[in-house]
Formats: sequence, structure tokens, C-alpha cells
Amino acid sequence: MKRLFFIFVFCSYFVSSTAQNAYNIVPQPVIVKSQADKFVFNKGTRVIIPEGDPAMHNASFALIERFMTASDIALKEETLSEENKDMTNAVFFKTDPKMTNKEGYRLKITKERIEVEAAEAVGFFYAMQTIRQLLPPEIEKSTTSGVEWAVPCVEIEDAPRYAYRGLMVDVSRHFSSVKDVKRYIDLLAFHKINTFHWHLTDDQGWRIEIKKYPKLSEISAWRYRTLIGHGNAAAKDRKYKQERYGGFYTQEEIKDVVAYAGKKFVTIIPEIEMPGHALAALTAYPELSCTGGPFEVEGNWGIFNDIYCTRDETFRFLEDVLSEVMELFPGTYVHIGGDEAKKTRWERCHHCQSKINELGLKNEEELQSWFITRIEKFVRSKGRRIIGWEEVTEGGISPEVTVMAWRGIQKGITAARQGHDVIMAPQTFCYLDYYQSKDRETEPLANGGYLPLDKVYSFDPTPQELSAQEAKHILGGQANLWREYIPAETHLEYMLFPRLAALAEAVWSSRDGKDYEDFKKRLVSGVLKHYAALGINYANHP
Repeated sequence: MKRLFFIFVFCSYFVSSTAQNAYNIVPQPVIVKSQADKFVFNKGTRVIIPEGDPAMHNASFALIERFMTASDIALKEETLSEENKDMTNAVFFKTDPKMTNKEGYRLKITKERIEVEAAEAVGFFYAMQTIRQLLPPEIEKSTTSGVEWAVPCVEIEDAPRYAYRGLMVDVSRHFSSVKDVKRYIDLLAFHKINTFHWHLTDDQGWRIEIKKYPKLSEISAWRYRTLIGHGNAAAKDRKYKQERYGGFYTQEEIKDVVAYAGKKFVTIIPEIEMPGHALAALTAYPELSCTGGPFEVEGNWGIFNDIYCTRDETFRFLEDVLSEVMELFPGTYVHIGGDEAKKTRWERCHHCQSKINELGLKNEEELQSWFITRIEKFVRSKGRRIIGWEEVTEGGISPEVTVMAWRGIQKGITAARQGHDVIMAPQTFCYLDYYQSKDRETEPLANGGYLPLDKVYSFDPTPQELSAQEAKHILGGQANLWREYIPAETHLEYMLFPRLAALAEAVWSSRDGKDYEDFKKRLVSGVLKHYAALGINYANHP
């Protein structure tokens, strides 16, 4: 009986995948059943939502907003009632609490009406993103005329493979305005990516206002030189732009962005780096270092010796900072970095060596483990959890810590087998600051490496060598965009798109249904046209 069921599913998949090519949806839905005819939106079209959940308005507004911007059609939202339940020329939201995946949805488009079923508002929101991709690409423009706003009739069943689907953007090396950050969030929603990892602090700048420590905004947020060209040049040959550069987000701006993301069903995870990548903070508060400084906010790229000392004063500072951060960001996770922390200063620091002896530790790696564990206990006491780059596992760490694997798949495998939840972000598949073409002369400056679109598409967060129990620890995957060489937003868009679309499909769609040529056809025939209408400076390698 089980074998017959498998054959049915297998054959159904191939029937469905053949039909999907006509619909140009990215990421690829689980099941698509093609139908004849089309549904046409007009000035009388309504959006009918169930009452009782305010988040439903955010889901319906995802569609209403597009029409408000692009057309003279003002879709009207109504609450479901006896009077309108059989209406035609309408989009109906119907809650189905039996659906087990809260982000999943069922979409049925007929000539007369559109029906959407989901368990929660987020599922309806993603259904609206699918409708958005089925609409003419002019839906992304402002004040368009002469367009028939039609979508093809179809039946779709869809749900993501992974609960965590993320993008990290580094605003420390190069700063982004609030307007630009909101644009990132809009584009994440378009791709059904649900997590924005906001890299807010590093050696090159501190980007978040902390009221208790005003010098972080006054001093740490600004540098006075920035490297020109690539960082692999010899020190004597490096040249710098000598000017004040930087910026920070006020707490009111952070609240505004978090609220905006919430309406797009995107969770923001803030990253506050420790114990390394701390030069910006140490410039303002040198007493938190091992040497006492003086320091300057770094205008070069790389890894530096000065990190936070293990004094109690350091933990008071970090706990105060994290307390304010957690007030601003309501999500479960806080990212505390933990990567690339050179131990040179700790090796020569009387206090740090005394702490190693006092605690009976073997070495500086175990001292970092103690450091991270102390921070983890504090964050957990506030009802939150921490994520750290994979180095946090060196020297041992609580299984409560979620590990973000970046140096390779194997690091994630090891962490999962140790009982850690894992987010896969290996540089070989997920570092979008790498070159997209082997001909670097034709490409804008990048961070080295080579990561073409097809390699990103081939990413699979769950290694097949993991057992079923171990694989449960793989929460999903994430793309990372480090910005040493990406100062301009147009450059950022070129690096992100369309590789982010490939990543989105890798973490949403079925492993068995992956087909790069089919993906590329859907990309070129659909998504890239939407990019063009949105004014995205995408890389046209496909």
C-alpha cells in the first residue's frame, strides 16, 4: 500500500511540475494544477476576510497596496458575512485550522472568484505574493494604465520546506538608510523569505542607539577613513578615502522598521558582535578592552586583535546593551556573533589569564565558551535565545545555543550532531558578496570567491548524511551579504538579485522537485520582469 501511495505522489509531482512552467512562480509551489481561462480584477473586485484577526488586514493589504500603487483599481476589503459569502468577482480568505504548516496556503483561481485557504494570516500573505507574481509585472510600477489586470486560473497547494528562511545584510561596513532597509524587507516578502538578520555592529561602525551609552552613537558610529579598492593589497599600497563616514539608527527608527517588517511577516534578528569585531565599541569605551587603547573605528577590512576583555565591567556593558536591544526587537532570537575572535590580547592579559586559572579552564577557547555561556544565560533569563556563528561551539557550549554555520556544511553537521539547532549559511553556497562571473573584469568589486546562480540554486540546507533525528535540528538556510565592497544600493541589488531568488527556492521548495533549467525559465519569464518594473539593478546572467 505504501508503495502505491509513493507512485501516486511521484506521478502527481511530474504532472504538476510540467504545468508549473506556465505560471512562472518563484519559489516553486509544492503542487500546481493548471486550469483554463483567467480571473480579471476590476473596480468592483472585493477582498473578503474573516473577522477577529487584525493580521488578516496586513495579508489583504499586500494585494490591495499593489493595486493602489499601480492602477486606478481600489480593491475593497470586507468582512465575511452571509450577504457576501457567495459573491463573485472577489478574493475570499477562508481559515482552515487543520492546516499544519502556518505558512502554507491553498489557492484556487477560477474565472468567477479567487479562494485562498490558510491556517493563519501569514499563509494568506504568501498567497498574495503568489498572486502578485501571476499578475502582469506592471503591478510593481506606479500609475500604470492600459493593462488588463488578469491572473491565470490555477489550483495551488503550497507550504515552505523550512521554517527559517533568511537574509543577512551588513550595515556596519556600509550603512543603509531606513528607507533602503524597508525596501529590503519588501523584497524579502516578495520572495517569501521570513527573516531579516540585521548585522548592526562591527569594527567599522556601531549602528544602533543605546541610550545608556550615548558615546556609541557619538563616536562608535563614525569612522574617518575607508579603504579604497581591495583589502588584499599590501599595507604600504593601500589607499583610503579620508572622510567622516557612518550613521546609526535611533531607537524610534528601529521601532518603525520592526513594525514595518511585522506587517510584511518578516522577523528581524539583530546582531550585536562579541567578543570580537568590537573595535567600534572599544573606541568609545576603551576600558572594556584588555589594553586600554586608544582605538579608532576601523576603516580597513579584516580581523583585528582587540576584542572585549572578560572583566565584569564588560558584561555589565553588554547586558545593558542587550537589554535595550531586546526591548526593541520582539523576536525569539538575538544574534551575538562569536566569530573570528582572535585570542592574542587574552593570551597576554593578566585579568583574562587569571580568569582562566580561577575557572580551571584549559585555554582561551574555553574562556570564549565561558564568555558566550554567561551571555547566553543572561539572554535566556529574559525569555530569549541566542544565535552565534559556528565558532561559539569551540570549547563547548550549551545545546540551547543555535548555531549559524558559515565556513562549510560540515560545521553544521557537527553542530546538529551535538544537539544544536542549526541555520545553514555556508559561504560556498550562501555568500552573495562573492563574484557571479569568472570574468571579474566585467563585474563590480566583490569579496573574492565565485558563486554563480546555479551554485546558489543547488544549495540544500539538510545534508543527506544526517539521520532523521539529527536533521530535525536544521531550521533552514540563510544568504549573507557582507558589505566591505558594496557601498551603493545599486551595487547591493546587483549582488543580491537574482541569486536571492535561487536561495529562496532552495529553502522553500521540495528537494526532489529541484530543476535548475525550469527555475531559470520561470525566473526569466516572470520574476526578472517584476524586478525590472521595480527598478531593481539585477545581474542579468541568466
